[in-house]
Amino acid sequence: MRHRKKGRILGRNPNHQRALLKSLASALFLTEKPEEMYASNDPRPKKTGRIVTTLPKAREVRPLVEKCITIARKAQKHLREAETYKTTAARGTDQWRKWRNSEQWQQWNKAIAPAVAMRRRIIQLIGNSDAATVLLQIIGPRFENRNGGYTRILKLATPRLGDAGARAILEFVGQNDRQKEKVVALPNE
Repeated sequence: MRHRKKGRILGRNPNHQRALLKSLASALFLTEKPEEMYASNDPRPKKTGRIVTTLPKAREVRPLVEKCITIARKAQKHLREAETYKTTAARGTDQWRKWRNSEQWQQWNKAIAPAVAMRRRIIQLIGNSDAATVLLQIIGPRFENRNGGYTRILKLATPRLGDAGARAILEFVGQNDRQKEKVVALPNE
């Protein structure tokens, strides 16, 4: 019996399970990577904001993805506050040094510190700093006014070739949504 045994084993040892979940989560976040972050020979995703995997893997990685998005969403308030105290001077210039020794830098440092801690927590959870950057800059602001339910799992009808594993799409909500057309009722005459 599996009483009080949390999570799916996925046919792997615990270290491999954690590594698999981290790589799936970071792969989902990196599909949203902007064009300037790609190297010249990096493959681009066919569709942004979604990955195709097996159904048990998608169900297991979803809580990790939701947790990371919640952390990034909470960091947005601190990033906006720090933006007000930030300088436009280039690093190492005299103007930057003056700002660095001013009270304004102290306020910036106090405002940015929680966001830095949240970024480090995200990197600890998914193990990829590029994915953390995408999460904080692109995905976090998108879901800032949403209190959960950032992803959906869609089961695919065709099984995976080779072992006939059930496949699923894990994608962000609001990205590839179908729009329902409203039907206008004609008045009865």
